[in-house]
Amino acid sequence: MAEATVSVLYERAEYVDTNPVTVRCTAPDALSNLVAVLELAADGQLRFTDTARRPSAATVKLVEDVLVAGDYYDAGEPIAAFAWPLLIRAGGLARLAGIRLEPTARGRAVLARPSYQALGALWARWLKVVSYDELSRIEAIKGQRRTATLTSAVGRRAAVAAGLAALEPGIWTDVGELFGILETQQPPLAAAKSLMALWRLYLIDSYYGSLGHAGVRAWDLVEGRYALCVLFEYAATIGLIDVGYTDPCGARDDYRGLWGGDRYACLSRYDGLVAVRVNQLGAAILHDPDALPFIGLPVPRRT
Repeated sequence: MAEATVSVLYERAEYVDTNPVTVRCTAPDALSNLVAVLELAADGQLRFTDTARRPSAATVKLVEDVLVAGDYYDAGEPIAAFAWPLLIRAGGLARLAGIRLEPTARGRAVLARPSYQALGALWARWLKVVSYDELSRIEAIKGQRRTATLTSAVGRRAAVAAGLAALEPGIWTDVGELFGILETQQPPLAAAKSLMALWRLYLIDSYYGSLGHAGVRAWDLVEGRYALCVLFEYAATIGLIDVGYTDPCGARDDYRGLWGGDRYACLSRYDGLVAVRVNQLGAAILHDPDALPFIGLPVPRRT
């Protein structure tokens, strides 16, 4: 990582103290990762849990082992390895046969002829097809399943995509600045349906730990954490954005002082995301999909 990049990330990330910042340029590996995961599906190795309809722990480990550069963190909670099975299912590249993922005709076509258009189509379909609400990945926030509490995941995904589209490609943006865009754009990113719904979300205890007590911090806790998840787990995994990140433990302190907050070293596995940069692949997918066939990135060979 160039020293200039490190310097920029430290200057623009107010909440990073002494933890080292890692930069991951995601676009060069994204298509190879997609092919590797589809190959696992073709071999019948990807399974979902029977109840929660999410990839099993064994499946996540298999995916992690085939990713070109591994997952974002060497140890701890999986991010990209968790996302890929969900992405290929939502993107119509694989379907569930019982609890096992198997490639669809579209998925087999991508395996036969990998292309960056496939990644663009995957992002477009994931934005609109919700088989799993990623807000549930913020396990510290309880009460999400209560009726009339959360907005549509499709609307939330669209809001984050609009925020990314507002960024200048090739320029690092710290997540605080992106939060400002997501909060003020029209329509803004909203996860809680109303102020009353916000009071239904809580840490540890539904009364004392209600996020209604958070006041102006509530947006960062709910919508902000949701945005971090979409950015880190999905946009970066597909290859739209490069990411600068650090250890999530202690990276953000916006939940400190809330009842029950002292029980968490971090509020989410995504708290370490420091900055994002819309890369060449992301710029094409977000602004000019017709440019995808001509993008200067490696295409994996099929044997």
